[in-house]
Parts: sequence; structure tokens; C-alpha cells
Amino acid sequence: MKSELRKQVLHEMKALTREQKQFIDQTLTERLLQHPFYQEAKVIATYLSFPHEFQTQELIEQALKDGKKVLIPKTYPKGRMDFVVYDPQQLVKTSFGLLEPQGNLEVVDASQIDLIHVPGLAFTMEGYRIGYGGGYYDRYLKHFTSHTLSTVYPCQIRDFSPENHDIPVQEVLIDERNL
Repeated sequence: MKSELRKQVLHEMKALTREQKQFIDQTLTERLLQHPFYQEAKVIATYLSFPHEFQTQELIEQALKDGKKVLIPKTYPKGRMDFVVYDPQQLVKTSFGLLEPQGNLEVVDASQIDLIHVPGLAFTMEGYRIGYGGGYYDRYLKHFTSHTLSTVYPCQIRDFSPENHDIPVQEVLIDERNL
């Protein structure tokens, strides 16, 4: 069921034209930057996007301009993940074709993070998510007490029943004009 849904959503995300994507990315970036979670945060964690995902580069650049500390995930075997200080000099392409931080990384403890911008494939309106299947975020968020939100394309909103280990994000930002 989950793998079917993943495939379906991924297909629809990849089917968006570049113009549609840029338009939605722009709208969602603006909404995120105006959000109180963002405005009150000093330390924010986000991710480096795949081409089919919401593009985080503008968010990262703006957050740095706004004087915020920006973190990105560093993953390890067995579903473990840390957030480390974003440094474009330390990024290396992984076997998945994703950029990932390498080298002497500055890990920031979860208690220091004000906001995590969470990726995913499918979301319910209540914030439950289906990710890529690694379980990294569910494990990390289980003990995380501050704010979480996700930026979501209309095709990513789905109805599914969460499993008992699923941790919802507090808020799902969506481009309502296209719903």
C-alpha cells in the first residue's frame, strides 16, 4: 500500500512542468518565510532537495541572509540521522545523486533546533507523512519538542491511515490556489 502510494505521488510530482513547479515553489517559499515558526526560529533544519521535490535552495539562502543558523541532515546506516551546520564547501554527491555533507561536521543537538522543515512524499491534511521509507525522520522527530512543518504540492495530499510509529508534522503548508 505504502509503496504503491509512494510510486504514484512520485510520478505525479515528476509530471509537474518546470513552470508549475517554480510557481508553487515560489508561493510555498514565501508562505514559509512569513510563517511565525520561521520568523521566531534562530536555528532551522531543512534538507537538500531532489529535483522533483520542493526546492529548498531559496529558503536556505534567505535564512542565511536573515541571520539564522541553517542545518541539513547527515544520515548514517540503520536509520540514524544528525543535523549539521550547512556548509556548501562540505557537500559531496552520494550514490543516490543527493548532495550530503562530508568531512569535519558540526552536529547540532535536537534541543537547539527551533524548526525542522520536514521532507516527505505523501501527507494527510493532519500532517501525517509517508517519506522515502528510511524512517530517519520518524525516529528523529519522536524526541523532538520544537516546531515542524512541511511544504507540500497539491498532488502530495492523500488519505491514508497513519501507523502507530508515525509522527505528524505540526503544519502542512500547501499552495491552496491549485487545490
